[in-house]
Formats: sequence, C-alpha cells, structure tokens
Amino acid sequence: MHLAAPGRTLGLVARRQAALARVAEQVQARGAKAVIEVCDAADPQAVQAAWLRLGQAMGGVDAVVYAAGVMPEVGPDEFDTAKDQQVLDINVLGAVAWLNCAANEFGPLGKGVICGIGSVAGDRGRRGAPVYGASKAALHTYLESLRNRLSVRGVRVVTVKPGPVRTPMLGTRKMPLTVDANVAAAAIARSLAGGPEVVYVHWLWRWIMLAICLVPSFIFRKLSI
Repeated sequence: MHLAAPGRTLGLVARRQAALARVAEQVQARGAKAVIEVCDAADPQAVQAAWLRLGQAMGGVDAVVYAAGVMPEVGPDEFDTAKDQQVLDINVLGAVAWLNCAANEFGPLGKGVICGIGSVAGDRGRRGAPVYGASKAALHTYLESLRNRLSVRGVRVVTVKPGPVRTPMLGTRKMPLTVDANVAAAAIARSLAGGPEVVYVHWLWRWIMLAICLVPSFIFRKLSI
C-alpha cells in the first residue's frame, strides 16, 4: 500500500482474481486508482498481451516491480526436477518476460524504473535450496545486465534483496533477521524514487553476505548455511 496515493494509478497483476480484487479495494480506499490484470507468472507466453492491456488501461506505465516468486520445501536429499522447473518458470522466466516488456517500452522513452525482487539466497550457492538460490542469482545477473544496457538511456534498474520476510511463502520457517512485509514494502517503494541500485532491506544482510561471499569454497561447503 506504500505506493497507493491520490492521483496514482497502480496496475495489479497476479493469477488469483479474488486476491487482486481485495488488494484493489485497499488501493482505492487510499485514493489511488487500481487496474487489475489476471496473469500467471508461470506462463511467459501470456505476458506480452497482458502488458499491452495493462498499459492501455492505465494510460501508460512508468515503473514496474516484479515480485512473483516460489520457494518450495526441499529435503536435504531431494532433487526434484518438476519442483525446480516451477521455480525457474516463475522466478526467472516470468521475470524476464515481464521486465523485457518494460525494457522495450522504457528504453525508447528514456525514462522509467524497473525493479526486481531478488534474495540474499542468490548471493552464494548454499545447500538448502539449490535451484531457488540459482534462480535468484540468475535474476540478479539479468537485472545487472538490464542496468548496464538501460542506464545510458535514463532508465533505472533496481535489485531488492529483502532477506527473509514474514509472508505465506516463508511459512513456519525460523530464519534470522526476518522483517515484516510492511517494512520490505516500504523499502521497495523508496527504491523506486531513488537511492542505491542494489538494496538490502535489513542493512545487516549487506555485510553478512559480503562476509559469506569472501569465505573460500573449500570452507564454505562445510558450513551448515
């Protein structure tokens, strides 16, 4: 709700119509206009048409936040390709499909903001959820590439790495430095207005992940993190 303000139009995209309608009511209660588009992030073939419909209904788009993602439970000895494909379809291919649309529109205009929600899990290959971490690492590199391409045209590209956030996706997992969803949302909203291009929501994660990235591989593989 941090972006909902009088005079603004927010485009809301998700696969569940009822959930979108509830969020739209909250947006409108704050004086903003809400435009709903039902689209499954796992279906990249549907994205181009959805983007065009959304842009027409909104009268143009000047910022986009890709926040879709899945992180299924993975057992310590589990290697499930079906689960892994779902993660890659949503966390990587879905992001590429939507943000390519934004890049194609914002680049010629010389303005706009593209924001992708990454993860501290993508900063190093940890043992817990191999493909989830790999999907976020891929997203980070893709966003950096977009940044390098589009910054010369005046387009900002932001990577947000929230760390653990209290959402249904986190479930009952107990993780350190977990932040409330409202705190993460506020940081994302601020990142659209300016500031660093890579944002760690909890400031400690920047230094923790820097330290973790400096650990030699032969030591890191022995750590239970």
